[in-house]
Amino acid sequence: MTTDFQALRNQMVDRQIAGRGVRDRRVLEAMRAVPREAFVPEGLAEFAYDDSPLPIAEEQTISQPYVVALMAEALEIEPGDKVLEIGAGSGYAAAVLSRLGGEVYAVERHESLAREAGERLARLGYTNVQVLHGDGTLGWAEHAPYDAIVVAAGGPEVPQALLDQLAMGGRLVIPIGSDPRSQDLVRVRRGTDGDVREELGPVRFVPLIGAQGWDAEGGPAR
Repeated sequence: MTTDFQALRNQMVDRQIAGRGVRDRRVLEAMRAVPREAFVPEGLAEFAYDDSPLPIAEEQTISQPYVVALMAEALEIEPGDKVLEIGAGSGYAAAVLSRLGGEVYAVERHESLAREAGERLARLGYTNVQVLHGDGTLGWAEHAPYDAIVVAAGGPEVPQALLDQLAMGGRLVIPIGSDPRSQDLVRVRRGTDGDVREELGPVRFVPLIGAQGWDAEGGPAR
């Protein structure tokens, strides 16, 4: 029997995302359009639209669909915006972001994930996404400044390098917490009179490993 993934995708958006308060029409349309089953391990495709994260290679995860939508909405992306994603993983969130803004630049610290995400995105036709293997806590300065920056891993604080790469009026969304496995989702909005920080609620992400995040043992890298 062939699985009707589009029907499952629509059901996911209606129940898990719109049903929990995500209202941005463009975000809902993007979540309906991107085939999440193409971004999970082949053996887990039947679970692609479950209300949960799923494991991918390198002991990483593809985020729960609701969380991807929540973060995308919080970014307030306009058509043409330049977007930086930290923690590309399988490339799913980058694909969603690519339908909202202009160019998307995604950084992934695991070389195999970065390579596979880039190939997968290209194969699926997401031509406005570039993927870099590197330390995401340092951003991707070559293409800065960014209108929106999203971090798909939890850090002990907001990396200064990412703040430095955020455009005036830009939005940065990141999980922050003193525990590497439990955080609060935070939005930083850059303004002429200083940055405004808002807490958006509790989340659980893999640790943000890098020079301005956690070290490999779970302590602050600096």
